[in-house]
Amino acid sequence: MLNMSDEPAADAELPLHGLRVVELASVLAGPQVGQFLAELGAEVIKVEAPGGDVTRTWKTPAESPDIDVSAYFACANWGKQSAVVDLRTPAGQAAVHRLVAGADIVLVSYKPGDAEKLRMDYAALSAANPRLIYGQITGYGPATPRAGYDAVLQAETGFMHLNGLPDSGPLKMPVALMDLLAAHQLKEGLLTALYRRERTGRGAVVHVSLHDAALASLANQGSTYLVTGHDPQPLGSGHPSIVPYGTVYRAADGRQLVLAVGSDRQFQHLCEALARPEWAADERFHTNGRRVQHREALEALLTTRIGEIGGEALLVELERRAVPAGAVRTAGEALRQPPAQAMLLPPAAVFPHPGLRTVAFRSPQWPAAEALAAPPALGAQTAELVDPTPFSAENQTTAK
Repeated sequence: MLNMSDEPAADAELPLHGLRVVELASVLAGPQVGQFLAELGAEVIKVEAPGGDVTRTWKTPAESPDIDVSAYFACANWGKQSAVVDLRTPAGQAAVHRLVAGADIVLVSYKPGDAEKLRMDYAALSAANPRLIYGQITGYGPATPRAGYDAVLQAETGFMHLNGLPDSGPLKMPVALMDLLAAHQLKEGLLTALYRRERTGRGAVVHVSLHDAALASLANQGSTYLVTGHDPQPLGSGHPSIVPYGTVYRAADGRQLVLAVGSDRQFQHLCEALARPEWAADERFHTNGRRVQHREALEALLTTRIGEIGGEALLVELERRAVPAGAVRTAGEALRQPPAQAMLLPPAAVFPHPGLRTVAFRSPQWPAAEALAAPPALGAQTAELVDPTPFSAENQTTAK
């Protein structure tokens, strides 16, 4: 039997050790994939335009305007090397072609048509490397020249509508969720292509659009429309087919908490913890189907009762009774919790702040990366990775 507590062998390598990745993608979706591969042992070379990835400039008011590694840039660029190359020049294109000739994976996020103009398309890059796996992210698919932006995709694929309250209007998610969903889809596609290459020896194009990744993630909300013909409506943090599930309650001590009661047995235990066992026998609430029908009445009772008792004590009691519940925490509170520490990358001398891992799975057969190189300064490894001579001002000729 597999013992998940076993430590990997002392000489165990990270599973993607020896893999070379050239990242031509920018912003979030593609770079998230690049950091994921770096955390698993791949060498990741981030090729940036002379001005750098635009997220280097996306800073909150709390950040220094003088640094080129913003908090946003840091969320997706640990473990990489940075080389500055001007792909508008023949010399720059030739330099990247040399890098790609020895690469396993290339990551791109160009607007459709731009890769061909820059000679960074699959046909151009795979000519000298038929084993190359080309991971491509677009907004709406390779045949649609429209650029993809997360907020717009959140609006167009139903997420903003569903995320609002009935009377609040649509709300955007506070992270670029469509980018992250597309990144996960591309990771799965690349791993599939690597497996296929082991059997066939051939590379592949793996494409994902933010649009398709978003639609695939509508899950039960999308299925509800397809099965019933009824468009799901916003419920705030509530659930359309489970009650109580997701609603935020405020306890007497000010603690905000949520319940995720998925079974009638759990509801019975909740009522006991609230010293209201009669609610579980009430014909309006004794099954989940009935609770959904009488959502407003039950939510009113729960809101009043939870507001009368201490939230911290209630959470302890609910855990004791195996009723799913949790405190509403800020991002900082969540990252300070003991279980979160394994998901943090240690600070580095040149970037004295922890990082957040993108790899959340573990296996006793290989280690997790203990540390990664800090998010790189712009062009920090240009001289090591490409010949800087062709990029001198007198030698640069804009490609037509």
